[in-house]
Amino acid sequence: MIGKRMQDAINDQIHAEMHSGHLYLSMSAYFHSINFDGMANWMKVQSGEEIGHAMKFFQHVVDRGGRVELMQIDKPKTEWTSPLEAFQEAYKHEQYITERINNLAKVAAEENDNPASILLQWFVNEQVEEEANTSKIADRLERGGKSSNALFMLDRNLGERK
Repeated sequence: MIGKRMQDAINDQIHAEMHSGHLYLSMSAYFHSINFDGMANWMKVQSGEEIGHAMKFFQHVVDRGGRVELMQIDKPKTEWTSPLEAFQEAYKHEQYITERINNLAKVAAEENDNPASILLQWFVNEQVEEEANTSKIADRLERGGKSSNALFMLDRNLGERK
């Protein structure tokens, strides 16, 4: 059985992951609106990953006899000044999620909750990848500057994500 403190913390994380999914789907819509379909695809895939993360937490609570309580998700931002700004925001958002995961790992340790600790180790590793990916794309956009060739090449590459 999952403890109340861990259950409440995971429920809060489910909310954060669902918000992430909505944020990235909103970024996908933004990229479609400015005809960067590759970047839109990348964000759409990322949105699906975030919803998958929420469901991983959801199932953990259910499997341990807990109660999932879903919270209202606020409307995400819908406009950015450029692809660079959107990916910089995505990187900052991933840093925020990493902080949350690290805090969850502390709660699991304090509660001596080994099943949650094992689950959270997967998320700790996942966040290394999430931050690296968004940081790398933001860096490439920054390096490309105002070069339309660089922008279109990156857009094409990002469209290959499945």
